[in-house]
Amino acid sequence: MHLNAWLIIGYVINFILIVAVVCFQRRDPVVSLAWVLGFTIFPIVGFLVFLVFGTGLKTHTKRKYHQKMDNNRALTKILRTQKKAIFGGLIDEVPFGGVARYLLTVNDSPFVENNDVKIYTKAEEKYRDLIEDIKNAKESINMVYFIIHDDHIGNTIINLLTQKAHEGVQVRFLYDDFGSLLTPHRMFKELKKAGGKVVRFFPVKLSSYSKFNHRNHRKITVIDGAIGYMGGMNIGDEYMSRGRRSKKIPNWRDTHMRIVGPAVCLLQKYFALDWEFSTDEKLSDQLERFFVIPQKPCGDIPMQIGASGPDSDREEIKCTMIKMLNDAKKYVYIQTPYFVPDAPFLNALTMAAQSGVDVRVMLPGVPDKKYVYYVTTSYIGALLNAGVRVYIYDGFLHSKTMAVDDAVCTIGTTNIDIRSFSLHFEINAFMYGRQITEECREIFEDDIEKCVEMSEEKYSKRGIWQIMKEGFFRLFSPIM
Repeated sequence: MHLNAWLIIGYVINFILIVAVVCFQRRDPVVSLAWVLGFTIFPIVGFLVFLVFGTGLKTHTKRKYHQKMDNNRALTKILRTQKKAIFGGLIDEVPFGGVARYLLTVNDSPFVENNDVKIYTKAEEKYRDLIEDIKNAKESINMVYFIIHDDHIGNTIINLLTQKAHEGVQVRFLYDDFGSLLTPHRMFKELKKAGGKVVRFFPVKLSSYSKFNHRNHRKITVIDGAIGYMGGMNIGDEYMSRGRRSKKIPNWRDTHMRIVGPAVCLLQKYFALDWEFSTDEKLSDQLERFFVIPQKPCGDIPMQIGASGPDSDREEIKCTMIKMLNDAKKYVYIQTPYFVPDAPFLNALTMAAQSGVDVRVMLPGVPDKKYVYYVTTSYIGALLNAGVRVYIYDGFLHSKTMAVDDAVCTIGTTNIDIRSFSLHFEINAFMYGRQITEECREIFEDDIEKCVEMSEEKYSKRGIWQIMKEGFFRLFSPIM
């Protein structure tokens, strides 16, 4: 066939794809426009990329698992009681009760009190405590991680899990296959032999190409149903600024949490959802064993566990953060490694600053993904123009936190970017009260000592090449 004929066929297919995206995908117009632009500039490549990253999560939603988990009598009792009292002032007694009420309504996230929380800003301390808690496990260890590396700390934890499996402890380890693409399967061989269960979330293979764009970005550990870990730290030496990547990405700074109290039941719930989603094992048949509600107070921190992902169109975590921004009166402090917000979040953030709220955003000074970093820096001008103070951390800041008015804060896995808001499975803890929020604020203020504050004058001195790269990658940010 003549070359011109092939070109005509290619353009016809391209046109059909454009029509399909515009008329049938029912996407955000900005996202649709980005795909149309990609098809136009890169006709064949754009089609292949769309097959992998643009078709969306069509099947196997997790709604049925939410329904199964609601059979847990203790959690159901809490949830039903709060839904009845939602307009009776029960939640409104806490600061930012509107945030708590919203999260309960849209995410079925119970408001649970009497939790003890330990915040980690150094991975060495998190791994030390995690290893000690694993050593003391008696019945079960359930873990889900976006990334586990085949390095010193990765093998240390897997070897310890193998030992616990030999001792009769039920070990379940779920990891995202795309996030851990370079991690060899042989790393888990001995753990499986010992009776431990290791499962990949959305295995990378041609038959599941449409799911490549939806990753499990959560980091959850639940030990004996009583101790929980969650936050930004995966399992790898780089989180301690060690190993090969530490030369390119120095001064890794992250935030993680250890939780003891009734909120651990909610972490267990979301582990169970992810596990049942990826396997045939029904943890919902073992509710009494895996959901342990303490009989005595463990601490004094009230919290909710919020989750979001492509199984829902509500973008629950993003919208809860927007609610926090809208209700802020004094200050908002945000740490995020990537800043690629959609219009609603950016508008809420800039409106808070323009309303007199002290809004500060801390970003990394060293990128791990340069193309995303160009998009991140392209937004700094809009923040500065709105009166937002922007700090650039001396190193790679992987922390995902937000503190508001010494009253409410959140720590979790959610980045301030479009992918994290809508395409990834994420989890965040939303905590209420002066004590925990002051701690988050003080951590932010300590980190300022390792930052350079960006000014409009400094920002305007970016080179033309930098500005061009920012503009180009920002065009495709809705689909990156």
